[in-house]
Amino acid sequence: MVNIEKKTKLKPILIMSTAPFLIVFTIALSITYGSKDIDVATIWQAITQFDSGNVDHTIIIQSRLPRVVAALLVGAFLAISGAIMQGMTRNYLASPSIMGVTDGSAFVITICMIFYPGMSNVSMIIFSMIGSALGAGIVFGFGSIMRNGLSPVRLAIIGTVIGTFLSSISAALATYFQISQDMSFWYNAKIHKVDPDILILALPFGLVGLILALVIAKSITILSLGESISITLGQRTKWIKVISILTVVCLTGTAVALVGKIGFVGLIIPHITRFIVGVDYRFIIPCSAIIGGIFLALCDVGSRFINYPFETPIGVVTSLIGVPFFLYLIHTRGGERRA
Repeated sequence: MVNIEKKTKLKPILIMSTAPFLIVFTIALSITYGSKDIDVATIWQAITQFDSGNVDHTIIIQSRLPRVVAALLVGAFLAISGAIMQGMTRNYLASPSIMGVTDGSAFVITICMIFYPGMSNVSMIIFSMIGSALGAGIVFGFGSIMRNGLSPVRLAIIGTVIGTFLSSISAALATYFQISQDMSFWYNAKIHKVDPDILILALPFGLVGLILALVIAKSITILSLGESISITLGQRTKWIKVISILTVVCLTGTAVALVGKIGFVGLIIPHITRFIVGVDYRFIIPCSAIIGGIFLALCDVGSRFINYPFETPIGVVTSLIGVPFFLYLIHTRGGERRA
């Protein structure tokens, strides 16, 4: 038993201790390769002695560096959100993209761009969070009135239907008000067009979400055992759920405001992380952030070569991996409701 516990604790420590090196390697890889390959010496020179007249330096500092940072942050935010949702609901299919959270964000952003054009970046992040709350509220609201209980598959179906409905309304409104071109960013997740200014503004919001996630990590572990057990252990489950939802709204809303809708990261990464580090959310949350960020950044690198030299939307890459994984979960775990 002691050896098993030591091995369980060793894995997350190993992931977190090697994270800085893996992140630096991922950043270097992302900056180096693209429609124009750039050598490491030029990258170092651009960082230490930036020359605005040098085209390579401009590409590195104004395009590729913000792009990989955004991918790392968004991957981390979505992975943490998915982990919290799965632990809170004990639903292995829960994730921001499947439960209508990301669709709610994009829907509200569409409304704002129509009736509140020229809104500031901070306003966009806040409205995106409001949209996340709206999407989650609708899905779980419908789920709460379902008869004969609510299996993971049923909740996933409701989330998919509501998400598709919100996306359809958004597309119709964007077409009618002639803003389809502007809205394509949020629905195709053009991460290479990320705005460096909004990236800087998003950091405090993401940090708040990350801190909240770490604070409730132990409570999520208890809640994932079942609500009756949580109550028996003296946990205030309602407050934990409220804080959990606020955390998911904060992280997902920030992610969508940064780069648009990206699917399946919040579904895949928490499962992979649990397989590696176990069921303790004090380890799952930070490790999900690391694995999710690196995963999305590598998907972004891969998206540059699928149809080289043209860019492929990163959502296509995550879907190619996520859809088979989603079907695998349904096939192997059926309609069971588990932690």
